[in-house]
Parts: sequence; C-alpha cells; structure tokens
Amino acid sequence: MTRLRAGLAVCLVLLLLLSGRLFFLQGLDPEAVAQEATSNRTRTVQIDPARGDILDAHGRTLATSVIRYDLVVDQKWYEEEFTRRNQETGEREDVTIHSVIGELEPLLGVDAETLRASLIPTDPEDPVRYSVVAKSVTPEVKERVLELGIPGMTTKQRSDRQYPNASLAGTLLGFLSAASLNEAEQETGAEGIELTQEEHLAGTPGERTFEVGADGIRIPMATYSETPAVDGQDVKLTIDSDIQWAAQNAVMQKQEQYNPDFVAAIVMEIETGNLIAVADSTSVDPNDPAATEGEFRRSKALLHAFEPGSTGKLATFAAALDAGKVTPTEAFEVPNAYTVQNETINDSLEHATYDMTAAGIFARSYNTGTVMIGNRLSNEERYDFFQKFGVGQYLPIGLPVSQGIFADPAVWDRRQQFTTMFGQAYTQTLLHTAMQFGSIANDGLKVQPRLVDAYIDPDGTEHEAESPAPERVVSQETSDILLGMMETVVTNGTAQGAAIDGYRVGGKTGTGQAAGPNGGYDGYTSSFTGVAPLDDPKYVVAVTMHRPQGNWRDWSVTDTFKTIMEQTLNTYDVPPSNSAPDPYKVFIGDRQDYGWE
Repeated sequence: MTRLRAGLAVCLVLLLLLSGRLFFLQGLDPEAVAQEATSNRTRTVQIDPARGDILDAHGRTLATSVIRYDLVVDQKWYEEEFTRRNQETGEREDVTIHSVIGELEPLLGVDAETLRASLIPTDPEDPVRYSVVAKSVTPEVKERVLELGIPGMTTKQRSDRQYPNASLAGTLLGFLSAASLNEAEQETGAEGIELTQEEHLAGTPGERTFEVGADGIRIPMATYSETPAVDGQDVKLTIDSDIQWAAQNAVMQKQEQYNPDFVAAIVMEIETGNLIAVADSTSVDPNDPAATEGEFRRSKALLHAFEPGSTGKLATFAAALDAGKVTPTEAFEVPNAYTVQNETINDSLEHATYDMTAAGIFARSYNTGTVMIGNRLSNEERYDFFQKFGVGQYLPIGLPVSQGIFADPAVWDRRQQFTTMFGQAYTQTLLHTAMQFGSIANDGLKVQPRLVDAYIDPDGTEHEAESPAPERVVSQETSDILLGMMETVVTNGTAQGAAIDGYRVGGKTGTGQAAGPNGGYDGYTSSFTGVAPLDDPKYVVAVTMHRPQGNWRDWSVTDTFKTIMEQTLNTYDVPPSNSAPDPYKVFIGDRQDYGWE
C-alpha cells in the first residue's frame, strides 16, 4: 500500500510539472512557441536568375540558356513506406520507396542502385540533407518526379547553356564552367565572353521562403514570401554570323592547304572599329569544349603575338611620311644588300640594284630600301610613333588580347634598331595589325577595335558599350598617300592575288621569322592585310598563317583575304569603285617590267 501511494505521488508530481510547462508555453509565452514551430518548418531556397543570351550584331542567338532542374532529396524525411495521391484516380495510396525507384529508373535514365544510394540514407542517424538525385532534367521530367510524392524531394532551378551554332565564334564565346567538360578533362572553368561578361550575363539571385510539413513538402496555405530574381542582360556582339562563318571556312581551307600550326583572320569595320569576324582555323565547340585541345579554346587572332614581318613596314613608312622625311615618289638606289653602322641588311630574294620610288620600295617590300627610309628618323622618334600606332599597347575589347613585346629603344642592340623597321624584333597580334591598317584607311584616325556592342536589359532596353574617342596618328594627307602605296602593292607589287574585280584594293604582305620555344627562329609567319574599297574604305581584312609547311615562296594568304573580303562586300551591298586604280610608279625612269627575277 505504501509503495502504491509513493508511485501515485510521483505520477501526480510529474503531471503537475507537465501541466505547469503546458500552461507556461500556451498561456504565458504562446508567441515564442509558435515562432519556434514555424522556424522549424520554414525553408528558404535561392531563385536563380535567367542568364542573358549572347547575340550577334543582328540579334541572332550565339549562346542561350534553357531552364533545367536538379532533383534533390533531404534524407531526413526518408520513409520506406509512405502515402501519396494517385495521379490517375486521385485516391490516396500506400507505396514503398523500392516501387517508386522502379518508376524513377526509366524516367531519369538512372540505374536503380544509384537511385537507392541517393534516396536511402546509409546511416539513419546521419542522413544526407542535400542528396542530388539527378541534374539538369527538363521541366516536364521535374513535374513527373514531383508527382511521385517522394518525402523530402525538392528541385533547384538552373540554367543550362546551349550554343546553337556549334563552333561558330567558339573561341570568342567560350563556355561556362568545367562542368561543360568531360569529368576526366575538367580544367579551368569558364572562358571567353561567358567569363569576361559574367557581371552582365549572370543577373542577381532572388529567394523564396515557405513552410513544409513533416513529410518535407510545402504547406500550400502557410507562410510564403518571395524576392524575385533579376535576370541577366543579353550581350550583343559586333560579330556578324554570316561573315564569321565565311571567314572560318576560309581559314580552315588554308589550314588544309599548307598544314600550318594555325590560320587566323579578322574582319573590321573601319569607321567604327567593329569586329565583324574573328576567325580561327581550329575553333572550339562550346557545347563540347573537351573535344578541342586547350591551346585552341581561345582565339589565336587575339592571343598569339608574332613578329609581323613586312606588314610592319606600314608603321615605318607612316612615321617617315608624316614627319616629312620622305615622299612617295622620291628616288632611291636600292641594292640587294645594304650595310649601315656595320650591320648588313638583306632582301629575301636576290635582285639587281634598282632605281626605285619610295612607293616602289613599299610595293616590292624591300628591307634595304625600308631601312634607308626609316633611318631618317631617330630610334626614339620611331619608337614613339610605333607606340602611338598601337605596337605593344593593350586593346580592351572585352576579351584577353596579348599586348605583344616592344622593347624600349634604350635596350635595342645594334641590329634591332634596324630590324624593327621591317617588322622584326617586336611582336603584336593580328588584331593590332588590323587596327593599324584601319587607322590609315580612316583618314589617319585610330579607332579602338570593338567586340561588345551593347548590353540589353530583360525589358529590351539597350545600352551601347562605351568606346574611347578616335585618336589621330597621321594626317589625312599621309593617309591618302599610304592608301595609294597600298594600292600599288596590289597592282604592281607583292599582292597581285588580292585584286577583286570591280573594287580598288590596297594592302601589304608580310613574311616574318617565327621564334621557336627555345628562342631561335625555326619557322615563318605569312600574312596579308588589306583594305577595300580604296575610294571609300569600309573594311579591313587581316589574315595570318603561322608555321606553314613547304617552300616559303609558295605561301600565300592573299586568296584567303580575297574570299573573305568579297563575301563582306557582297553581304553589306558595298557598291563597286567608281574610279580606276591610281598606283604610284615603282621604278624611276621608263622601266615598265614589274616581274620578279
């Protein structure tokens, strides 16, 4: 009896304590209890913004995003058996996780063993709170999976990037992340415009807060709040897809012809600096970047700095003409070899000593005559002009561009002061070369190249990308003279293969020695950059071929230039020239033989 009374007393004490606690919670502090319960049920998830598209100059899609979902389960809510609503009958039904896995397997294309590992906790005491069941499923698949009623199953929206034109402009567009590569070949992550324009393309995430029940599924009528995501801006490039396609095809054909390391081409609108095409003979497909060697996932036209060879003579002649040190018709006696300050300069092909004009020296691309003219300026004067012309300068186009190497004249050796006059002993990219020729064709005004044209808000508002003001590098008179000298190169000089029926064309060839990995010269770079139409210059096309195979006398990229320039002129309905070519004389006197010995 005593034991019974003691037990009863203990029960009464416990009941009193519980009643007191219940009174405290519900009577004295009900709000705190409600808040704690709500907090335990509340979930906050991020809302990802839609990534902006990358467009060409005409608004055609180069890169876009599609909505996809990751399927994620919180194993804390795992139940081997659970009740769900049958989607056909609307009735409640009891199912097991194993039967549901059988439904998931064909729906996701994932084997049952993998599904079990993601859905069922290995250790019930330590469940995985964020277990990925499947990545990047379509909205339709997502809805069908959620209809299966799996406890703890949620979705995370994502944007998957797609590139509808495969490798077109691939070295410019880049790709989003290492996830785009095969797992065994994941490397550095994002590249190209996708990387450099991330701030504009990405947008700002939002968030959604809601309550869930014991099964981890959202309670429909409970607390809900949402901060919307701000979608990213579209980035419109200056690239024209049609010209880009034509340029890529042209450089790929040249690649097959001479088997060089690479061929690259640039098409630039002279007045605006807009890059209409930047083409590489090996271009990455951003949908599958792993299929392309890492070296070729970026543009060689922008990142490969090389010694330009004779296309670099443009800077020497421009500096001398603008400084009044030479005239295009001035006479020179031009030997095959010329010795100055104990340094002997040679031309690539042996020739007799000619009586030539300065324009003729440029047209026939003689190193000897170029040094005679360039030596009328001091090293410092030429260095300052080369810099103003863009040699060794950074070009901010929205993608990485090599500055090249251009040493201060204080460290030039005895020979380097002369070789810089004809495009050796310094390096620059094909983009620099295109800009320099464009400057001459633009009445002497240097316009910075442009690749990013505008940013477009989700509501369609367009913001033009900023561009620096044009900078004068030579007078209009010098510009006109140089255009005539460039035309002489095509009519009576080294680039007669660049002529285009109906249009006046000018340009300059170049063959430069290519330095190997050990610093010594072990190959060549063959180039041509041209302008058309000369009576009203519209476009520059620059082409380079690095380390071609075979005899250097056979190499030519003037046909590649011609193919690309013809396509550009036709695409933009540029009318034919309304005047005949007006070249300078090459030789002094009555000589009319423009052949080569």
